[in-house]
Amino acid sequence: MQALVPAAGRGSRLAPLTDDRPKGLVEVAGRPLLTYVFDTAIDAGAESIVVVIGYKGAQIRDTFGETYRGVPLTYVTQDDRLGLGHAVLQARRVIEGPILLLNGDNVFADGVKRAIDRFAVADVDAVLGVEEVSESVAQTTGVLETVDGTVVDIVEKPDDPASRLVTTGCYVLPPEIVHACALLQPTAEGEYQLSEAVGLLAHAGYRIETVSLGSRVNVNRPPDVDRAEAILRDA
Repeated sequence: MQALVPAAGRGSRLAPLTDDRPKGLVEVAGRPLLTYVFDTAIDAGAESIVVVIGYKGAQIRDTFGETYRGVPLTYVTQDDRLGLGHAVLQARRVIEGPILLLNGDNVFADGVKRAIDRFAVADVDAVLGVEEVSESVAQTTGVLETVDGTVVDIVEKPDDPASRLVTTGCYVLPPEIVHACALLQPTAEGEYQLSEAVGLLAHAGYRIETVSLGSRVNVNRPPDVDRAEAILRDA
């Protein structure tokens, strides 16, 4: 399987750590954040990785080069950071089949192989890594609506969340996600939301299931570096 890692963001909330480097090169336990993302992808079975770069992206290319742990790396550029749906579209020319999409700022203590294993089951078209959160957190992210364990919709940043089940930055998606992203309209903020594209697949009848992936830290602010290091120590 091919992995897609969006890593184009500026990471302004991580300042001053990102003043002179992209978010993906901020060190966690002495290693660049992206090494954990790449390791997660490879340990789950990724045979190639597409990295979407933007802010100070040349530093990422110079750091990792053409391979990581023997796995080929391909770089595509997202000059305008307009959301994950937009990131997928920047990579459309190199996406060759199903993809494991991992956000470039997440650390998963237990990996994501459970999502890949679930995707391999007959009649499953996509798998989302999920977790339960508080209602206040649910109002800030993509919230899942499910029926009998199957995703029927994803609502981005709802005022009144239908559930507290949210995505975690791990998606196993069919190649048709590219077409779904191409159908997106920008939000009021000008972004193209991947959650809306996944919702289009659900509305079209694709069977989308969920799995819990255990401890995870989204490294957005300096204190999150300490939290990520803590879950890695406990893994």
